[in-house]
Amino acid sequence: MTEPDLSHSIELAPAFHDLDPLDIVWHGHYVKYLEIARCALLAKFNYDYPQMRESGYAWPIVDMRLKYVGSASFNQRLIVQAKIVEWEMRLKIEYVISDALSGQMLTKAHTTQVALSIATREMQYVCPAVLWQRLGVVPV
Repeated sequence: MTEPDLSHSIELAPAFHDLDPLDIVWHGHYVKYLEIARCALLAKFNYDYPQMRESGYAWPIVDMRLKYVGSASFNQRLIVQAKIVEWEMRLKIEYVISDALSGQMLTKAHTTQVALSIATREMQYVCPAVLWQRLGVVPV
């Protein structure tokens, strides 16, 4: 059985309102770019936020880390790649934001989410089976 491709890339360009007084993208907007890529990645598996809610789970982010290597500017074409690297006990996604033309890496990041039962508000210490099914991964 072949392993599923747990990655997805999007292309975007920072808008004028994303810039700081130095005419580069303000650091806080990179979080928004990660969110856009994460939603596209999860939608690829038909498990974006509406489907998560329908399955009975919320998936709050409990950890987020970003490392800024370079800066982005107005209307610069960016590629944001998101890849699921853990799904057993938590949902961990790694990201790379790079310049679409040169391929130069601008930002590395990762987010960690945990499943939370909407009905009980209890954190799940193992990811629910619905995630495994949607991703097409086999439990170990």
